[in-house]
Amino acid sequence: MFVTWRLAGTLPRPARELEIRDPHPGRTFLLQNRQLDRSESGPRWLEDPRIATLFVDALLHGESVRRDYDLFAWMVMPNHVHLLLRPNRKLSEIMRWLKTATATRANRLLGKRAGAFWQREYFDRWIRSEEELTAVVAYVEANPVTAGLAVCPQDWPWSSAGKGTGGKTAGAPGSARVAYGR
Repeated sequence: MFVTWRLAGTLPRPARELEIRDPHPGRTFLLQNRQLDRSESGPRWLEDPRIATLFVDALLHGESVRRDYDLFAWMVMPNHVHLLLRPNRKLSEIMRWLKTATATRANRLLGKRAGAFWQREYFDRWIRSEEELTAVVAYVEANPVTAGLAVCPQDWPWSSAGKGTGGKTAGAPGSARVAYGR
């Protein structure tokens, strides 16, 4: 399953009819993702290394300790996240835990007392073939390159393609490593 979501307040709210029945959800997703990649306005809390590391810690905890999913690829951008995973429980439960756990800790680090951290909705799509899986992994890991944030996918530290991932970035000196219990 391919899942993407963004920080609250990063894009204007879509028209109500698109929220209910978007005739071209794939095209709408690509347009919104391009907007997010180019956006200099709105919150960009995930570009803070403490917040990005906190998210990566939670993401890896969800796979290795909670065993909620199996990760295939992931990318933490300044204002949004892409995941490619095989869920081992209902996606809504996974998302509720991941968003709540990371928002609570991130807001604490940012000194925020109130207000949404993540946008409530998220985009999800089942992967239907090996070819689609390969294409989505490439899309996810290339996102910082297409956004002009890195020269190659491996240069971006908060990614499944990055050299400092797989738990190595998480827990680095100065990181916001915390425990994520059930």
